[in-house]
Order: sequence, then C-alpha cells, then structure tokens
Amino acid sequence: FFQAEDGIRDKLVTGVQTCALPIYTGGATGAGELAKGRVAANQMKMLPHRWRWREISPYLNKISEIAREARGELLERTDRQGILLTNPGLGGRLQITNTIRCAVAIYNPGDIAPAHIHSPNASRTILSDKGGYTNVEGERCECRRGDIVFTPNGTWHDHGNDDKEPMIWIDMLDWPLMEYLDAVWVDQNYADTRSSNAKSQPAVHSDGHSTRLYGHGGLKPVFTSNQRGWGNKVAPMFHYKGTDVMETLRALRGEEGDPFEGIKMEFVNPITGSPIFPSLDYCAQMLRPGEELGWKRETCSTFMVVMEGQGFSEIGGQRFDWEKNDILAVPNFLWRRHVNTGKNDAVLYTVSDAALMRALGQYRSQGKGADGSIVQIVQ
Repeated sequence: FFQAEDGIRDKLVTGVQTCALPIYTGGATGAGELAKGRVAANQMKMLPHRWRWREISPYLNKISEIAREARGELLERTDRQGILLTNPGLGGRLQITNTIRCAVAIYNPGDIAPAHIHSPNASRTILSDKGGYTNVEGERCECRRGDIVFTPNGTWHDHGNDDKEPMIWIDMLDWPLMEYLDAVWVDQNYADTRSSNAKSQPAVHSDGHSTRLYGHGGLKPVFTSNQRGWGNKVAPMFHYKGTDVMETLRALRGEEGDPFEGIKMEFVNPITGSPIFPSLDYCAQMLRPGEELGWKRETCSTFMVVMEGQGFSEIGGQRFDWEKNDILAVPNFLWRRHVNTGKNDAVLYTVSDAALMRALGQYRSQGKGADGSIVQIVQ
C-alpha cells in the first residue's frame, strides 16, 4: 500500500518512521512494563508512537505532485498512492500494531483504483473535506470528512476521486493478522467474474443505501437479504457518516461518561450487535474541554486518529501531544490516559483488536482509582 517512485521511497519511509523509541518500564506514573524473559526476548514488541500530521502531509503533497506529473501512469501501475505507517518497534514490518496495517492515501482528481476483493477486513477513514467515493458491492458511498466506509472480507470494492481537489483517507486492514494465519488472498479480476470490461463496479445502489436499510437502531429489514458479498458474518452497513457520529457524541456530552474513556460509542453490526469485524473494534470517543481520563490498560493493541481538538496522551510513561489528524499507536497492556487541553471537544476515532482478544477469551482491562488502587474492569 505504500506506493511511490523508488527515488523518494526511502526518504518517505525514513521520514514516517522517525527515530526508534526505548523500551519503557514501570514507575511512579504507572507506566506499565513490556514483557521480559527468554520468550519475550525473541519477540518484537510494538511501541507507543505518534505520527504528526504536519510531518506526514508534506510527503502526501509530494506524492500527489509526482502522480499529477505522471498523468495517471503512477496509479495505473500501482493502484495506490500514499504512505504506509510502520511501528518503530516491529523491525520494519508493514504494520502499525501487531494486527493492523495502516496507510494514509491520497487520490488526485480523476484517479480510480480498479475493483478488487480480498480476505483482510478493511476500512477508510476520510480526512479531507471531500473524500471521493468508495463503491462497495454496488453501493456508491459519497464521502466527507469523518466518514468511515467498511469493506468487509469478501466484498468487491473500488475507489475514485471525481472532485476537483485531492482527497485523503486512512486505510486500515487486519492484514498482519491474516498474514500470520496464512490466509491472505487478493483478487482483482472483477471483469472476469462479472462479465464486464469496466474497472469499476456499476453503481446499482445509490449513496446512503445501507444507511437507509440499517441506520435505525432496533429495526432490521426483512424484505431483503442481509448478506452482502460472500464473506462470513459480513456487517451489511458499509457507510457511517461523520456528521452522524459527531451529532451522536454531542447529544451525549451532558452524560457523566466513563472515567477511563469519556463519551465513547462503538460501531457495530446492526444485525447482530457484534463488532463490525470479528477481528477489530471501531469506536468514536469524545473528551470535553479540560477532561482528564483515568489510567487504563487493556490486552488489546490500539490505533488512534485525532478527528477534532487537541490534547495529549500518556502511554507507557511517555507523553504525546496531539492535534487534528495526528495518529497514535497504543501497545497492549501499557497504562495510558488521554487529556483534552483545548477549549473545544476532542474527538478520537480508535481501532483495536479487542474483538479478536474477546473471541479468544484473552481480553482483560484494568483501571486505576483516585487512590492509585488497581480495579478490574468487567464489561
């Protein structure tokens, strides 16, 4: 997914990885401790890390410029234009956590990525004001900032930008997990399977189709099949609007909230109420101005992108200041807390492998009380 001309690839990867971080051990701040011993010595451990948007965006602009000069030839050759984020603790592996791959992609006006299908579950989180479109199983999803489009395992999808400005989004996949299980496959022969010569799927469903069917809690359509694509346990609602997410969070801002998470909502399969993907949890959370969340640690690893606001997170004993579009990685079972230092609400989108850990019976979370005592969090 990191695709750029060879001449700038090394420079981009170096710029994105920045410097390696030390191993963090416990201390008075409750930093947590990474595993030790003979087994752990032979394992690579992801590290807490922050990717600043102000450092990433110049490289995206450079990639966009190169692609424009190539007049579409670059996209024809690679299908992707963007930066793949790599965690400095994972030895150059193409992943941001142990189970998640993350790329920040940019598409110029007129760019089209041909229809494809794969075993990893994936999503796009839109960062630009206009986010082009993703066509999932014939449903054309017109995107804006804050939208999330899901492309579950076994669903055909294609992307494009028919706006006048470049569009930017974050690609998230459970690719490393599928790779570890030796279950990765990709098919781009849409024309062969559908008897069509087109690179893109025909839009048989208009924008908002799955939202109209499934966007009302507690109501399930029974006049149509709820199976979309041919993956197993596919969540049928593909497009979640950022405006709806923000409206929901703000309507709840007067609630007490969770002491460790603030106002937090989970994206779920509207048919089953289970996580969107069997492997990944997607959530949106809001911290109100001045809100300081308590210390918490979980056995899942987490990706976080700042959609609105500014503040800082303390992860494993290190402070990371953040602002709009910054990206952070939170390793499993390291103590962390988030603080909103701004005058407005802060909104964070998170993705974790909590769903996988729960399915394996290995999810566990703990918090710290005001007196420093550790409490078991049972959900």
